[in-house]
Amino acid sequence: MAFNLIEDDAGAVPITVVNKASFEAWRETAPARERDWAAATGFTGEAGKLALVPDKHGKLGRVLAGHGEDEAAMWALAGLSETLPEGNYRLERGPEGGDPTRLALGWALGTYAFNLYREKKKEHRARLVWPERADRGLAERLANAICLARDLINTPANDLGPAELAEAAVAVAESAGAKYRVIVGDALLAENYPTIHAVGRASTRAPRLIDITWGDERAPKVTLVGKGVCFDSGGLDLKPASGMLMMKKDMAGAAIMLGLGQAVMQGKLPVRLRVLLPLVENAVSGNAMRPLDIVKTRKGITVEIGNTDAEGRLILCDALAEASTEKPEMIVDAATLTGAARVALGAELGALFCNNDKLAEGLIAAGTAEDDPLWRMPLWRRYRKLLDSKAADLNNVSEGPQAGAITAALYLQEFVEPDVPWAHLDVMAWNTRARPGRPEGAEAQTLRAVYAYIAGRFG
Repeated sequence: MAFNLIEDDAGAVPITVVNKASFEAWRETAPARERDWAAATGFTGEAGKLALVPDKHGKLGRVLAGHGEDEAAMWALAGLSETLPEGNYRLERGPEGGDPTRLALGWALGTYAFNLYREKKKEHRARLVWPERADRGLAERLANAICLARDLINTPANDLGPAELAEAAVAVAESAGAKYRVIVGDALLAENYPTIHAVGRASTRAPRLIDITWGDERAPKVTLVGKGVCFDSGGLDLKPASGMLMMKKDMAGAAIMLGLGQAVMQGKLPVRLRVLLPLVENAVSGNAMRPLDIVKTRKGITVEIGNTDAEGRLILCDALAEASTEKPEMIVDAATLTGAARVALGAELGALFCNNDKLAEGLIAAGTAEDDPLWRMPLWRRYRKLLDSKAADLNNVSEGPQAGAITAALYLQEFVEPDVPWAHLDVMAWNTRARPGRPEGAEAQTLRAVYAYIAGRFG
């Protein structure tokens, strides 16, 4: 009984989803007893409100669930597994425009709880009959992928360093029958991944690169890259306590791309998939990289370290350079890269930077359809000069505080071949407030959008 979704049950209590407008239409045809009960309890279809309507024997006979008009239909059932009494339920009438698969996925995500460190586990005892015509395989693999990413992001850094995140990636690869390589420690230097090594070498937990490949070599190549900074102290440019507090989630890009890769492989999408995950801890020790050090990247470009706290782009640049060598149909990278993107867009909108209009338009459309939104930001070339260095080919940061998300994306663009379609996702990966199906804490932001785009384009 994955995600409290069950096979058909003739005795399941029906659920009717309404908003304030559709509630009036429901009243016109509903039995008088149900209308009277709704009126007596003050139910009007308000978002998040329930009316538990008894049958003529006094048992629960129907659930009226209010759904906000400004909320996507897929979340209409998402909070009910937690709020309904224990029992079996079935969807009799969903929200207008509600897709059965997305409704099932919303319910499934509403059952998520991070219980790893709780003695008393949070349980959801309400069960939903699979909605009619729902694609069970799609809903389950997306739910599994999102919950995998959420669990990894939520896990504290003392239990999830580069080695443990690599183990999770290997488990996903082995389960799918994919090929994989794990390049660890000084082997990164031997195989020319110098910036990954430079960022991670100060930690007692060795840096590493996970390289997973899966699918028919003749199929279109799709490459996913994820930033995996398992904890970010800022390095010698040490973060203040407030800035360091949430840095267990600085590996969220890797978790999201790993979950996405798992979904692609489980769905057997007709692509040749590659997943590149550079995994490090940005720590402080005697061999930490220093401000104004100059490092040579995999591509041969030299980079002056203007700030050791701008380490995510350093580990990504080596991975992106390698990803470009195969000339894939598309590269997508995800990273909790800049606070500037959050200042611009807030926590709930992923920032999209893209060098290909068709790819950008497709990702935005997919994100809108899946309520996993992306907002395109400019790769404004005139700002590239802000990354100039007097001693190296470029600096890893600009001198001023403005356009931080753009200059970070422009830095990454230097390592992607111009003819390779590439999308960079700068995400929060954290729900700052609880909403149905999206509890406060880790979030696999953009995973559903990118999966839908890949499936729609190549599937």
